[in-house]
Order: sequence, then C-alpha cells, then structure tokens
Amino acid sequence: MRIVFFGTPEFAVATAEEIRTCGKHEVLAAVTAPDKPAGRGLQLRVSAVKEWAMEHSIPVYQPSSLRDASFIEQLSALHADCFVVVAFRMLPKSVWSLPPFGTFNVHASLLPDFRGAAPIHWAVYHGMPETGVTTFLLDDKIDTGALLLQEKTEVGKDETTGELYRRLQKMGSKLAVQTLDELESLTLTPTPQVVDSEWKAPKINREHQFLPLELPALNWYNAYRGMSPFPGFLTRIKLEQIIEFKILKCNYLDNKFNTNPRHRIEGNRWWIEGVEGALELEAIQWPGKRPMSVVEFLRGLSLQGFYEIV
Repeated sequence: MRIVFFGTPEFAVATAEEIRTCGKHEVLAAVTAPDKPAGRGLQLRVSAVKEWAMEHSIPVYQPSSLRDASFIEQLSALHADCFVVVAFRMLPKSVWSLPPFGTFNVHASLLPDFRGAAPIHWAVYHGMPETGVTTFLLDDKIDTGALLLQEKTEVGKDETTGELYRRLQKMGSKLAVQTLDELESLTLTPTPQVVDSEWKAPKINREHQFLPLELPALNWYNAYRGMSPFPGFLTRIKLEQIIEFKILKCNYLDNKFNTNPRHRIEGNRWWIEGVEGALELEAIQWPGKRPMSVVEFLRGLSLQGFYEIV
C-alpha cells in the first residue's frame, strides 16, 4: 500500500522505518511538527521523523495548521491508500477521512486502558503487570476509534519506562506492518471500543515527578520506575534549607517499615522510609552536581541520621 506517515518523536521513527523496509508498502511522505527553536542559541531543531525522512529522501510536510486547505490538497494529490500515525497530534476529520483504507494510530497501551499522551509512563507508574500496543482507526475523539490489532507483553517488576519504551517501540513497528498487511488483504475487521477504563494517561506534569508521600513505599518504587529515566523522579530533603534532587537509581525494600516518610542516612547508605517498606537510594543527582552514586556523594559529608522529607 501507499502510505503517508504522521509522527514527530524518536518513538515514531521505528515504525516509519519498519514500513519503509518491509518490502510490501511505500512511504510517500512524512508529516511532522514544524521546526522549533531550542537550546541556548535558539537554533531551529528538526523532529526525529523529519531527520529520518530527509535521510531517505522522503518528502516532508510541516503544516502549522492541519486544517489548512493547501495542505489537505497536497495530501489528496498523493493518492495514498492509508495514513499511519504514531505519537502525533490529533488529526481533523478532513485529514483522517481522506485515504480509502482509513487512518490508523499505533498506541503504546492496551486500549481502552491508558488513553492519552503518556501511556508507557502511567502503565509503569501504576505497577501494571502487563501492557502492550494497539492499532486503531482514528475518529473525532482521542484514542477512542475502532480497534484493529493488539499485542500484549508483561512488564518486569523492576522495568523502567525507558526499558519498556524500547520494547514497545519495536513491538509497535511490527504491529503497524501487520495491520497494513491485513487491511490490504481485507482480512481485518475493526472492533468498536465499547468499554471505558479507570486507567488514564494524561500528559506528564512536574508534580507527577515527585515521590508520592501519601502512598506506601511500593507505590514510590513504581513511581520511580514510571518517571525513569525521563522526565526524572524527584524528591526533597530538609537540611538547613529544602533541597530538591533527582533519584537516578533505587531499590525497593519490603522490610515492613511503618513510619511517616523520612530520609535515613547511616554510613554510606541512604533510605527513604515509609509505610510498608523503603527505597534504598543508589544514585542521585544533587542540584548543580553531576550524577553520582550515593556512596560517592556521602563520602566526606556529615549527613547522618533522620531528615524530614517535604
């Protein structure tokens, strides 16, 4: 089939490349976000999908408005059979209704669970034992269209968002090609989504990055896994002033602590104790410092005893 690919971040590139190299389908063009100024010099930065498309001499469209008439005319002139979307903004009906085989999205969850912008983060954050990828047809709402294919995978008890991200990226690319194959052969019957879910996946905000003090320690560990390595897991300690720092690596200790949340430092070891367990910190990043192990950080410092967590 003849495909137009819609996507922006690195996660989307694997699917675009799988379609390009599978030998059965052709990527006619890529649609991605406009270049944005970034860094200290505010130089324009292109998206990962644009870099991929330029590398393979694939035409790129970067409309500021997806409803722009000239953009829709350009899409129509390509005579694509299907549009494939991965990690892109919501498309208007005037776009997703164009191709005869429809427009489908590759979503990194088992819909209807974890509809929204950050499905991988929230599945890990909530300690889900399994997740997966879904292909579904676009409609006029977010992540509610008819289901096409799904593939499940277990989530490791110590697996982080970054680790799961890489696995789902590969799974999603394979499922996208399978979806194209079955759409083309007319063997795929869309299944309406009829069940809502309590599990949502909103955009990650700064407050989501902090250790959830009101929850037991196992939830802390899941939160750490869900926010690692990006955007990062944060906590605070009260010394002479309140210091906010990043926890880069920690372990969960199921040793039945039962205390109000607090930092505990003994020798070269550092715990955050709470209800039904603790986190033992292994690596941190202090404000203005490079990442380092806890042993290295505590060497030569007088931090010992219990400290308030805020």
